[in-house]
Amino acid sequence: MPFRANADRRHRIPKQRHRATNWAEYDAALRARGSLTVWFSDEAIAGWRAAPRTTRGGQPSFSARAITTALTLRAVFRLALRQTEGLIGSILRLLGLDLAVPDHSTLSRRAETLEVPQPRSSSGPGPVRLLVDSAGLRLCGPGEWLVEKHGTRRRRSWRKLHVGVDADTGRIVTSALTANDVDDGSQVGPLLDQTGGPVASFTADRAFDRDGVYAEVAARHPDAAVIVPPRSGAVLSDAHDTAPTRRDRHIKTIAAHGRMGWQKASGYNQRALVEAGIDLPSSWWTPLNRLGASQEGVR
Repeated sequence: MPFRANADRRHRIPKQRHRATNWAEYDAALRARGSLTVWFSDEAIAGWRAAPRTTRGGQPSFSARAITTALTLRAVFRLALRQTEGLIGSILRLLGLDLAVPDHSTLSRRAETLEVPQPRSSSGPGPVRLLVDSAGLRLCGPGEWLVEKHGTRRRRSWRKLHVGVDADTGRIVTSALTANDVDDGSQVGPLLDQTGGPVASFTADRAFDRDGVYAEVAARHPDAAVIVPPRSGAVLSDAHDTAPTRRDRHIKTIAAHGRMGWQKASGYNQRALVEAGIDLPSSWWTPLNRLGASQEGVR
């Protein structure tokens, strides 16, 4: 039925340009995605045991690299601590390595003080291309049980989560949690202050189309491009002929090439990545749950 409903638009779908001829290699590559290969380098084997301690105190048996390896495998396969201990032991036996296996108590104790190197917020040393969006969070307080038990109705409480995503890596680099009546454009300054480095571009949706947003970006990063679609009834400024603003250039480009042409030319289509970034991992919800935020309330 969906194909029949779109039959009159099917001619707009471009035909396939490339044809796969290496089916054997393609099939082997698909099977290789499910294969599992684990190996220990010579540096990892040599650094499995902890270095001798020169100060007073107990001598640790396992190095930070060994604990990091075990906790990484635990996170990848989503295992409990005892299951992680069994997995590490089975891998070492299969590889024929004479290395001690850290027990689950040691993993739990060392995980609290283990320093894990954090990846860079950007794909390189250059400036960040920031994608900004906001989402609503429903608060779950003590009255939720009364609503489910007695069926009483009450007004829901909401909070706003403002996030900034790096367009190159897809990582959330800035965030702010505010009340539901806070305007999205008012959080541009606090979000930019969290970047800690230069910003190449600032991309957001139509809700950020205001003079204050352009001013906040220009005050902190004068060379950064502001990619915000003007509203449908946007008009040019009085000095658009002599000193056009960035917003005036957007309006002129849309008038000349249409909104779709402006999105393709300006790179606004990458803003869809921030919507994927709002699908937060479970570790993000630990501090948010303390504030009463519910992951099911994201909209």
